[in-house]
Amino acid sequence: MSVRRSRTPGRRLTPAGVLLAALALLFTLPGAASADGTPRTQDTPQRGSAHMGMGVIEHDGQGGGPPPAGNRAVQTEGVDVSSHQGNVSWGSLWSSGVKWAYVKATEGNYYKNPYFAQQYNGSYNIGMIRGAYHFATPNDSSGANQANYFVDGGGGWSRDGKTLPGVLDIEWNPYGAACYGKTQAQMVAWIREFLNTYKSRTGRDAVIYTATSWWTQCTGNYSGFGSTNPLWVARYNSTVGQLPAGWGVYTMWQYTSTGPIVGDHNRFNGALDRVVALANGSGDAGA
Repeated sequence: MSVRRSRTPGRRLTPAGVLLAALALLFTLPGAASADGTPRTQDTPQRGSAHMGMGVIEHDGQGGGPPPAGNRAVQTEGVDVSSHQGNVSWGSLWSSGVKWAYVKATEGNYYKNPYFAQQYNGSYNIGMIRGAYHFATPNDSSGANQANYFVDGGGGWSRDGKTLPGVLDIEWNPYGAACYGKTQAQMVAWIREFLNTYKSRTGRDAVIYTATSWWTQCTGNYSGFGSTNPLWVARYNSTVGQLPAGWGVYTMWQYTSTGPIVGDHNRFNGALDRVVALANGSGDAGA
């Protein structure tokens, strides 16, 4: 006589149960949601991978390149780099006419660029005027917290004639909601706290990097920083276009993400002596 073994109830799942279990696993995996609660997808980039202009083409599009040199005032070529570029060939960039550079130092309050030393020191050693930038994630922590993290992570300043003031990179959120879940008033308050903390730590007014469309959407086109903080505007087209409110001129213009040697190329709105002036603290509110 055979003996029938008892089975633990629920051990075998129906097809519907398998599907529900798979869905439950998906939304409990690390990274299933961004820090502000926005659901993440397979297309969401890894935290720490953000860089200047990451959302410009998607949100603002891309037109022609900069106008011919003979049709514009004297400008000075520069680049910005992050961990995506790895060890940069600074000699090649210098020979191509690049005279200044910004290097990503930090992001949020959780990431430091592992290539920062090679990029920051390498650009300096080849003769460039260089500075550091911070990719802001206002949903993660306060403006003061991130400004301190930036300064402690390489974003400080020294009066050596070759170090530019730090940059607050404030733009589209690559990990979730464009404005990081903040109202326009909350965003302005966060930016102000970052800028005030940075100045208290370094004695310098930080540069603001942004795009006009993001600034309009997420700050209500706030005009209160134009008299103190230099503007670095992102627009991939043959003209810089309309500037955010409060700025009558731009100091720097990121005009392409497909430049030679490294992708992101920029124009400083002035000759090299104006770049030096900004480094020395005598050109903070515009070139």
